[in-house]
Amino acid sequence: MAENFYLGNPLLKKANTKLSYTKEQIDEWVKCAVDPVYFAENYIKIVTLDHGLQHFGMYDFQKKMVKTFNNNRFSICKLPRQSGKSTTVVAYLLHYAIFNDNVNIAILANKASTARDLLNRLQTGYENLPWWLQQGVISWNRGSLELENKSKITAASTSASSIRGGTYNIIFLDEFAFVPNTVADNFFSSVYPVITSGISSKVIVVSTPYGMNHFYRLWADAQNKKNEYVPIEVHWTDVPGRDEEFKRTTIANTSESQWRQEFECQFLGSADTLISGPVLSRLVYTDPQKSSSGLDVYEDPQKDHNYVITVDVARGVEKDYSAFIVVDISQYPHRIVAKYRNNQIRPILFPQIIKDVARSYNNAYILCEVNDVGDQVAAGLHYDLEYENLLMSSMRGRAGQVLGQGFSGKKVQLGVKMSKATKKVGCLNLKTLIEENKLIFEDFEIINELTTFIQKNNSFECEEGRNDDLVMCMVIYAWLILQDYFRELTDQDIRKRLYEEQKNQIEQDMSPFGFIVDGVNDENSFVDSSGDRWYTDEYGNMSYMWDYLS
Repeated sequence: MAENFYLGNPLLKKANTKLSYTKEQIDEWVKCAVDPVYFAENYIKIVTLDHGLQHFGMYDFQKKMVKTFNNNRFSICKLPRQSGKSTTVVAYLLHYAIFNDNVNIAILANKASTARDLLNRLQTGYENLPWWLQQGVISWNRGSLELENKSKITAASTSASSIRGGTYNIIFLDEFAFVPNTVADNFFSSVYPVITSGISSKVIVVSTPYGMNHFYRLWADAQNKKNEYVPIEVHWTDVPGRDEEFKRTTIANTSESQWRQEFECQFLGSADTLISGPVLSRLVYTDPQKSSSGLDVYEDPQKDHNYVITVDVARGVEKDYSAFIVVDISQYPHRIVAKYRNNQIRPILFPQIIKDVARSYNNAYILCEVNDVGDQVAAGLHYDLEYENLLMSSMRGRAGQVLGQGFSGKKVQLGVKMSKATKKVGCLNLKTLIEENKLIFEDFEIINELTTFIQKNNSFECEEGRNDDLVMCMVIYAWLILQDYFRELTDQDIRKRLYEEQKNQIEQDMSPFGFIVDGVNDENSFVDSSGDRWYTDEYGNMSYMWDYLS
């Protein structure tokens, strides 16, 4: 018998091992083959924290998940933490590999170690199957396995190169919301041809929300039937044992924001975002009218409208993005009508793109961030391309950096340097504009960046592994529109409009104040037995008259 063990492991059957099957085993094999839920409940074992190795007792929502996977090509699941979502998918993948020949399955997670852990759970379930349900093992290691029916399972991190060049029948993306945006974008660009190469290939996306990112977009489009994904949502109360006491204890041990994100499954992102969570949750995105090479257009240029473009420059080495936004400032509230975002464009080529878009939007005003290589882009616009509506700034003593024509003041520069003071003013202005609905935008990538634009050391910046290039364009815009020179240039006073619209509320919120004299310490007054107060008039103290009248 030992010669039939795979590498001496008594729990694994070696390939080409001959077995005799009873009629009962054949009947069970057929039942398992046609019903993955029956297979999982009766034959898969899992390791739990409290009880160790035990049979997989499936909850109702887990049965629904497996049936959805089995009947649809594209599935997306939004579930709370520790709800058994990964174990459920692993059980289905194990069934698919055993009862289908010549299939390739990819288990992908935000980290390679997480993907290998999922494969380990699958291997544990496989080792505890009876031999008459197992396929013989050809190869078995931490990162992959192959069975004698030529089915293969591979575990790797989610990246553009992880499964490039292969063909896969199922791609499982675990905790997809935690995959960085750049990686997710490149992944789908690389892998989508693999997915569509077959008519029965499946994609299973499972995650707890983490901001309004690529997972949020897939989920929202699935709910609005803009894509082929079938959405599956599980509420935290669907997990047995979770009640109001569980909620109270969890919040007490963590925080309200963590509870909302990890158990209520709200797409809130971080707790310390510049824009408040309730405002972020109300933001919605639409598809642009046109898209080309990083430029997304939501509204075409309108005759007699004024536009402003603010620019944030990167080095063009596929880390940060060079970006700009186009804002229509002719009508109030202002509206972002186009945006550009590209992490491969070189600074030497960027000015021409900015100029072409600015020309099309009625010779829009341009304000460029001139830190680092930004100065090169601004110089290209001014000296090489001779663009006339490039805005400048200068230092004015205690006033700090101000917008101006460039003819007065010291240290004149062809844009704005994003100093700590300038960034702080811009961030606070942007917060007010967005939360008061004075700046309208419907771009997914802008919303995505705002959900991870958080407070750090008395400033604001993106979370590690995220981007904030479009948000910084908005910060520059928010600093720009409240500058005196800009108000003179465009005849718009944003600060005045904000105050006038909130004037009544401000006056109502202010507590009335004044001086009240009760006369208690006034030597020229007294209170009679009825509580009336008497004062001395020009004839002197006449209090004796009260005694006389009494």
